[in-house]
Amino acid sequence: MNKIVLITGSTSGIGKASAYEFASKGYNIILCGRRITRLKALKSALESTYNIMTYVLNFDVQSETEVSESFDSLPDHWKAIDILINNAGLALGFDDFHEADIDHWNTMIDTNVKGLLYMTRAISPIMVAQQSGHIINVCSTAGHEVYPKGNVYCATKHAVDALTKAMRIDLHKHGIRVSQVSPGHVEETEFAKVRFEGNEQKAKIYEDFNPLKSSDVAEIIYFIASRPSHVNIQDVLAMGTQQAGSTIVNRIGRIHD
Repeated sequence: MNKIVLITGSTSGIGKASAYEFASKGYNIILCGRRITRLKALKSALESTYNIMTYVLNFDVQSETEVSESFDSLPDHWKAIDILINNAGLALGFDDFHEADIDHWNTMIDTNVKGLLYMTRAISPIMVAQQSGHIINVCSTAGHEVYPKGNVYCATKHAVDALTKAMRIDLHKHGIRVSQVSPGHVEETEFAKVRFEGNEQKAKIYEDFNPLKSSDVAEIIYFIASRPSHVNIQDVLAMGTQQAGSTIVNRIGRIHD
């Protein structure tokens, strides 16, 4: 078989763009997500366009039981995963700390932190047995700096940054590379729509500048994954040219369109 990459949150945004990027390079892909209709459509599109094989796993990373049962259900030849891309994640709410919705906090922690832990704990033993593998976590600029009203979302991404470093320390002796990419603003995703709970007006946050595109981040992820085996790119911090920090954006228009 070709090399196998497993991508969480592959039904939209960076995950979907990464699926196309890796498929175009001949990888077989395990597509993971909660929306089965989108997963099936993506499977069909990738297989017909790139002549690769895909396998669909429909589950929620927030559930340790669903994660373990889904991984156990994989045919043996699909379990030899070469690359795990921990992409599933979200922000919910944009409130001062004392006014924040605790349900939002729990969902972000369960997805961004626990989901990453469950996935990596399920798959890393296989990589240890293989004495090879690559884990790539999708972090954020929010994992490197805190911004107003970002509170718990920033905390979860700081956790991703710390866990990436901790995984690397524990797994490097088994020939496993652990990396992350930390993007700033990214369009062609559902990030803003989810953060503002479907409020289309509030989600229009990219109309006066050019952020990164999901395909830009996917290309960075592939670059990280495609380095020679002796090279491990530990983190790539990436923003659009009009962004200099989480809250520093040159909003003079979409000058790069």
